[in-house]
Amino acid sequence: MSEDRILTREVEATLIPQGTPMPLPEGEPVTITHRLGGNYTVMTSNGMYRIKGVDGDALGEEITDEIKKTDAAHSGPPDRDALWESIKKVFDPEIPVNIVDLGLVYSLEVNEQLDGGYKIDMQMTLTAPGCGMGPAIAEDAKYQLEGVPGVSEAQVDIVWDPPWNQDMITEEGKMVLGLI
Repeated sequence: MSEDRILTREVEATLIPQGTPMPLPEGEPVTITHRLGGNYTVMTSNGMYRIKGVDGDALGEEITDEIKKTDAAHSGPPDRDALWESIKKVFDPEIPVNIVDLGLVYSLEVNEQLDGGYKIDMQMTLTAPGCGMGPAIAEDAKYQLEGVPGVSEAQVDIVWDPPWNQDMITEEGKMVLGLI
């Protein structure tokens, strides 16, 4: 369901699909087309943009406390299921399926660090090598992973081998996209 809004303040947005950061001015008419993973995809007269969830107030949205902190009482490695669930909150702003169900996540490794924390190393790909949104999607994944108790650091690398294809989409993802 699309909703027309007027920005109540200037926001830093990301032009889709180029991935170029651009300011959208206060008073700019926008249409919210998607609310995915806590972020917003909007259309303006100049194109499609992603606005981060922390700037949702500029759209008239209520901002919930999304800032996650690692539980200091947590000991041991992070829960693997929690890691996978965290990155299921990450979406390509043009596709209404999370990066896990799109088949974009190739590996997720938990590595103990000398200081006792755990670093997550994730490799992912994109649906197309020319996708300018790659850095923004990788940043979203890093943010989500670092919010899981036990994670002290996350690194997300974009790789191109093997090349992504539609066969990598999960059954759930295919259902959302109407491919089955």
